Amino acid sequence: MSKNLTSRTEDYSKWYNELVVKADLAENSAVRGCMVIKPYGYAIWEKMQAELDRMFKETGHQNAYFPLFVPKSLFEAEEKNAEGFAKECAIVTHYRLQNDPDNEGKLRVDPEAKLEEELIVRPTSEAIIWNTYKGWIQSYRDLPLLINQWANVVRWEMRTRLFLRTAEFLWQEGHTAHATKQEAIDETVQMNDVYAEFAEHFMAMPVIKGVKTESERFAGALDTYCIEALMQDGKALQAGTSHFLGQNFAKAFDVKFTNNEGKQDYVWATSWGVSTRLMGALIMTHSDDKGLVLPPKLAPIQVVIVPIYKTDDQFETISNVANGIVKELRSLGVSCKYDHRTTHRPGAKFAQHELQGVPLRVAIGPKDLANGTVELARRDTLTKEVIALDGLVKKIDALLEEIQDALFNKALDFRSSHITEVETFEEFKDVLETKTGFISAHWDGTAETEQKIKEITKATIRCIPMDVVKEAGSCVYSGKPSTNKVLFAKAY
Repeated sequence: MSKNLTSRTEDYSKWYNELVVKADLAENSAVRGCMVIKPYGYAIWEKMQAELDRMFKETGHQNAYFPLFVPKSLFEAEEKNAEGFAKECAIVTHYRLQNDPDNEGKLRVDPEAKLEEELIVRPTSEAIIWNTYKGWIQSYRDLPLLINQWANVVRWEMRTRLFLRTAEFLWQEGHTAHATKQEAIDETVQMNDVYAEFAEHFMAMPVIKGVKTESERFAGALDTYCIEALMQDGKALQAGTSHFLGQNFAKAFDVKFTNNEGKQDYVWATSWGVSTRLMGALIMTHSDDKGLVLPPKLAPIQVVIVPIYKTDDQFETISNVANGIVKELRSLGVSCKYDHRTTHRPGAKFAQHELQGVPLRVAIGPKDLANGTVELARRDTLTKEVIALDGLVKKIDALLEEIQDALFNKALDFRSSHITEVETFEEFKDVLETKTGFISAHWDGTAETEQKIKEITKATIRCIPMDVVKEAGSCVYSGKPSTNKVLFAKAY
């Protein structure tokens, strides 16, 4: 199975598309630009969702759910937000179909069933949520309001790719309201930190925390914080964003509160989100030409046991041992599968689990039982070793943690070696062409220069890093004075 994958060096995009399909993660659907997430892919997303949901709740947030449809007038209330998403909107204009009298069996829009007001299929939920918050918030006692929702959204993308960019995708979106500007800023930074912690500790994906430039901000935000990751092909991927919305949405929807001095004021807002795009990030950070490589903390199956036998008696004996291992591992919280299918040979099972990125594989045959050993194979390094059966569970527990750390460190080493500081625009273009990765360079702070660099090189400013040190210099393009360096890259 895995040997049919196109090599990453031959065609990275083709390799990615093939891997998503062949590893049984997702496939294109009958709806243009929309995907079907298959059970194995959804199992990974569920693990992501569970960890993020836990982290959100630990920081005081609660889940709620809001409508899929947004009345057009509400959507238009915050002008910058409406303008920013206008070209990606899907719109419902009618609510009923009827039989076409001239064409038996065909349906057409019922002209009598036109909606009084058109409905936008949510590309994001600020409008419907802030219209709702108006009824929930009256005084400072109602604040902070810390709400998250898990939902689907629709953005009518023209060019799509499974997980990375689809017309409909799954995500979470947090929407919070605060009494003061500083509280809202602190919330925005905190949630960006949560995303970074999740990416690094669970996805084993190192990220750079930063702030977006004005032209790259979320529509309607005063500031957008982000986490940026680097994929194996040297392109950057925006893995999560957190937005300080100021009082823009509160003013657009007239959400006021009485403060503790008895005066009325508009609340301060944030929104933040990550999506199934994280699946694409996970694939492209770790996987190889043989298939997926999954960090143990997000692998649906952390350990698979494959029996090797010729007779029914051998199978029964191996099964008794394997089922005991499964039970012991599960009692430790390790997800384990005994692959006892009789429809597949061991080699086919090995290939499937390798393709699907199962971190550890245990093979047990009659000779292993006689010797009191098993063969243990790692997916990340593709190494095998024979170990004693009685030390297997302890070994697995330690190896899973070792693999998680090893994947992070490997990705971190790659990123570190692909951050290049440049002083001239010729260097800038050369690095983009020959080395790729992040480019650290001075920028004069103008949108004009930012746009010119994008037009010439297709590289964008991914972020102004949070830990950036201010230093005087000259803009890599214009030569004008600059106070600090920013990170450029070509991106997904």
